[in-house]
Amino acid sequence: MHRGPRNLRITADGVGLTQFAGVSLIEHFFQRIGLRGALADHIRFAQRNNRYSISESVEALLYPLVLGLGRIETTEPLRHNGVFHYLAGLPGYPEATSLRRFLDRFAQRGRNFLVKLHDAWRAAMLGQPTQAIFDLDSTVLTVYGRQERAQVAYNPKKRGRPSYLPLLCFEGNTQDCWEGSYHPGRTNVSTITVPLLEQAFRKLPVPIREVRVRADSAFYDHEIIECIEGKRAFYAIVARLTRPLKNRLSGLRYHRVASGVWAAEFEYCPLRWPGPRRFVVIRRPVPEEPSAQLTLFQMGGYTYQALVTNLALQPLNLWRFYNQRARAELIIRELKYAYALGKIPTDDFRTNEAFFQIVLLAYNLLNWFKRLCAPPHLQRATLQRLRQRLFVVPAQLVRPGGVPTLRLPANHPGTRDFLATVEHIRKLRAPF
Repeated sequence: MHRGPRNLRITADGVGLTQFAGVSLIEHFFQRIGLRGALADHIRFAQRNNRYSISESVEALLYPLVLGLGRIETTEPLRHNGVFHYLAGLPGYPEATSLRRFLDRFAQRGRNFLVKLHDAWRAAMLGQPTQAIFDLDSTVLTVYGRQERAQVAYNPKKRGRPSYLPLLCFEGNTQDCWEGSYHPGRTNVSTITVPLLEQAFRKLPVPIREVRVRADSAFYDHEIIECIEGKRAFYAIVARLTRPLKNRLSGLRYHRVASGVWAAEFEYCPLRWPGPRRFVVIRRPVPEEPSAQLTLFQMGGYTYQALVTNLALQPLNLWRFYNQRARAELIIRELKYAYALGKIPTDDFRTNEAFFQIVLLAYNLLNWFKRLCAPPHLQRATLQRLRQRLFVVPAQLVRPGGVPTLRLPANHPGTRDFLATVEHIRKLRAPF
């Protein structure tokens, strides 16, 4: 028996419709911080296609990252969305091939100018604190083609696949991405961390008098620690539990510092290190259902984690301070999947590195947007939640009396948040 509507009329004559009404919020925010003008003033090189300026082309790469269209190929719907063009202030939207060609030229002639401008904005948004926290971490970007300088190395999810290795430094108080570098997959983290730290320290504003560095066991290296100490900074780094270090664990005197947590500390000089350092060991009972990410050393029904540090904190406070670094791992996961960091755009390494810098800029711009403009309950929201509440919003652009008006659905759950964000943007003073 036939089922379904019998008197159904289908038309495609909707005028002024878009699913990306939230791009108006992003564009207004970009206006308030002077994004397009700053890009035009600081990034200049010869263009073959004069239809889009350099600043408009950079924005054309930023908008898909924010809206969830990470791959260049998936930006095709934006080319045919006239309301999006109007709300974003663009004359149109480039084809995928045009974006790739621009990205290639940008990598050669504009990348360094963008990073310099981005550094100035990072320093301005950091403000004038007296303390900064650096959270170091790295990740693996799996490659599925024949991309230049992609190498087979440690890859926990796709063994045997070539990859790239981004190294990232986040500022622990603001969650801004303070510094980042891009490397072939077989690169040893210990060999690239010192140059990144040198650059990260060099960019710090003058009022900062104390820097604390947090990192996992991949950064347990005496050259990294000596670099941090040479900057008169402090650190809490997870120690790699080598055999000599494991042999010491059972003979230590542990003191109960919290429910289910015991701690001990001692002085120890690892092999080839110039001198002894303070080590703090945290012991906890093995959970009945250990998580899949539990990588601590287990012995006698306990798990052990050792931290090497020069901080004068009590063991419990040191452990809690280090655990706050977990936010950096969540940010990296968001960069890979929400901001499309894991979507390698081209076969050229230099161009992929330039795209990496644009992704970091997109992340920081959205972090500043949340901090300055979003309602309080959305200031710690993920990009996916921001899209649901603010950015990917269906709407119609109408012109009653010749006045452009964006009409949101009456039953949309994010209408109140949308209007509150509009008011915050209107009151925003340019931070740069």
